[in-house]
Amino acid sequence: MLFLVRMDVHIPHEMPAERAAEIKAREKAYAQALQHDGRWRHLWRVVGEYANYSVFDVAGNDELHELLSQLPLFPCMTLQVTPLAQHPSAIA
Repeated sequence: MLFLVRMDVHIPHEMPAERAAEIKAREKAYAQALQHDGRWRHLWRVVGEYANYSVFDVAGNDELHELLSQLPLFPCMTLQVTPLAQHPSAIA
């Protein structure tokens, strides 16, 4: 199943810079591992915001929830999840 996920990140201002850098490094490694295994199909930055749109290809709701909740930045995120279906006019 395909899901479009918007992730808005809100790192607390009181978080020490070193801690934030460590979390961001773990987030990058985790995101890249999921991209390499094909479950995180697309990752697009939202210009001018600390946010992204991503497309996940997973078995279902439970797998997506598990992947998202394991993101190191998950406690600092607001997420919007939209299930996707093939459009009848799409050529691909």
